[in-house]
Amino acid sequence: MTRTMGAFSTGLALALAAAGCGAEKPESAAPKLEEITTKTGLKMVLLPAGEFTMGDDRGPEDERPAHRVKLDAFYIDKYEVTQAYYQSLVGRNPSKIKDLRKAVEQVSWFDAVKYCNLRSVREDLKPCYDLKTGQCNFTAGGYRLPTEAEWEYACRAGTTTRYSFGNDASRLGLYGWFKENAGKTLHAVGEKKPNAWDLHDMHGNVWEWCHDAYGKTYYSSGPATNPRGPGQGDKRVLRGGAWRSSLENCRSTTRFDESPGFADACFPDLYGLRCVRKAE
Repeated sequence: MTRTMGAFSTGLALALAAAGCGAEKPESAAPKLEEITTKTGLKMVLLPAGEFTMGDDRGPEDERPAHRVKLDAFYIDKYEVTQAYYQSLVGRNPSKIKDLRKAVEQVSWFDAVKYCNLRSVREDLKPCYDLKTGQCNFTAGGYRLPTEAEWEYACRAGTTTRYSFGNDASRLGLYGWFKENAGKTLHAVGEKKPNAWDLHDMHGNVWEWCHDAYGKTYYSSGPATNPRGPGQGDKRVLRGGAWRSSLENCRSTTRFDESPGFADACFPDLYGLRCVRKAE
């Protein structure tokens, strides 16, 4: 009996080793994170303070160099802001592809920060944005757009791979809507699998506005703790890809820039948002 079990154990070990040879290294399991429902009925996930490698040395020039970044804890929307929630606060739905279950789109950066302030006021929180200047008070308790570092930290969910689910781009269809599977249209939020931190649609569906002004070489000069983008710039950052995006443009590190008021009128129906707020 002992000899038989020993042979079985040896065979099992060899089989497992053979199966793992050349396979993608699995990411460590992510911890279960706290989830809340806000006063306005939206679900948010509390992301712990942490450190991660931002950017990709194998990516385009503006994603280099990959560098270590430390962040304070923050809450982030579990889903992209829907047309229903946006309309309930703003009083109108700017989306081209109208469906209250779908992510709001055709939202400029200025529209997005106005929404953040309205949501803050609705919940009796101090608004973060000065709407005249676009400046953000990061010490305020209200809602704001995520910094680019916060967005990538949330998207990666502890991973170091090209996507939050690994390096195999063929699996993107399980996690997001993009050019090859979207059927040339926007989709309702939350229909695809979430990442390890239970955040949906971090890849595809709509590009998501970040707080930061865009800086092509910012990664080589930004601070290592709570980076917030260059102090000024003509364009703002969007992340995550959209329903018309390629596999490559849905990567965790892909950066896109646009005028905060839509200088490029070809793509505004792809721009949406999700909000963050500081941990209490």
